[in-house]
Amino acid sequence: MMNWNTCFSNARFGQEYKSDQPRTAYERDFDRLIFSAAFRRLQDKTQVFPLPGPILVHNRLTHSLEVASVGRSLGKLVGQRLADLVEVETSREFYRSELSSVIAAACLAHDIGNPSFGHSGESAISAYFSESADELINGKALRTHFSAAEWQDLTKFEGNANSFRILTHHYANRQQGGYQLTYSTLAAIAKYPCESIAGDGSAVHRKKYGFFQSEKESFKKLATALGMEAEQENPLSFRRHPFVYLVEAADDICYRVIDWEDAHRLGILDSTTAVGALLNLVKAGRGNRMERIHATLETLKEDAREQLAFLRAMCINQLVQASVEIFIQNESDILTGTYNRSLLDDVEPAMALALREINKITVKRIYNHESVVKIELAGYEVMHSLLSHFIPAVLNDKPSHREKKVLQLLPDQYREEGSAAYGKALNVVDFIAGMTDSYAMELYKNLRGISLPTHS
Repeated sequence: MMNWNTCFSNARFGQEYKSDQPRTAYERDFDRLIFSAAFRRLQDKTQVFPLPGPILVHNRLTHSLEVASVGRSLGKLVGQRLADLVEVETSREFYRSELSSVIAAACLAHDIGNPSFGHSGESAISAYFSESADELINGKALRTHFSAAEWQDLTKFEGNANSFRILTHHYANRQQGGYQLTYSTLAAIAKYPCESIAGDGSAVHRKKYGFFQSEKESFKKLATALGMEAEQENPLSFRRHPFVYLVEAADDICYRVIDWEDAHRLGILDSTTAVGALLNLVKAGRGNRMERIHATLETLKEDAREQLAFLRAMCINQLVQASVEIFIQNESDILTGTYNRSLLDDVEPAMALALREINKITVKRIYNHESVVKIELAGYEVMHSLLSHFIPAVLNDKPSHREKKVLQLLPDQYREEGSAAYGKALNVVDFIAGMTDSYAMELYKNLRGISLPTHS
């Protein structure tokens, strides 16, 4: 059974020895992610608004850095409170000094498996397999090359599961254990600790899924090491690890507020609406203690962007403090994984009302804005087209001359000789999902004959 003294470990996935370095294992997790190619590529992956443009908006990388900043604060504040609940001195030291690094590192990696072009990239990957189910390859339908569980992975592609794969999978000519992160950091990323056929939306931890069939045994190893409770064996599902709630809260806090600021910069939201909604959220948490807030806004009245930046900081701080209190109030349910909500779902009524109003406007005016819809449609076309070139080529026992040329574009780490259809398909998905927006668009144009490559 999980408890606060045993739910963390600085052992590294895929590594049989412990390094003796001045930096802690969790600080090294953070550094490994910062310097990784997969993390750098997030700078050219769409968060919400099209990239690049004359106005700088958030991409997946800047979003992840900000989530890590908020996550570090959550980990530090919650860690100080949890240190008072444990009696083992090493556990106290972990919560006082190390939990903040674990949460920050997990936040850095939380979007590392997301494909290009935002959530439309995920949908395009899923749709390709669903729509091509009856396409004949080697004389039989594409669907029949895979087991039911494998097909569910492909037709319900999930960026969260892809993150776990990128971080732990042994690619050709690469190290065992992927990034060899600590078990604690990997567990904190596992927002949906179940396989795809277990996802049913009945609980927050099964709304989606967190690992592919290819990483099922790796996830079992992780769960066993940290004492995560198995909810059911077939299909496999675990209760959430408690650190997940802090990573989830950091992400929730950032995207609810930061997208709002970007929309104002782009002229999608007017100043009155943007400032007013965030001010209402601040009021919900501060009650009548608003004198300094109003005084500062008055000072900044000539620059609505600065007003928004100030209110954004106030909102983040307020939501962080609220999340900490909710976590501690529910720590026993969170520890056992029976807390079936996100932390922001339990904020006080006035704050919840202000958040709902922000979310309502965000969905209506931001997520459905013409520029956002266009990038989603473009991404859908690009990702779908790239898969249609590579999947038949990699699965065909006797590839055509054209397919052989396509296969030459597949990097060495995605070539696993003798692997089954599922492994080959996932490697192609890894390659395409890992592309930046601009590279995916360039390759799409090259393969479609729309433009020719230029010498670099």
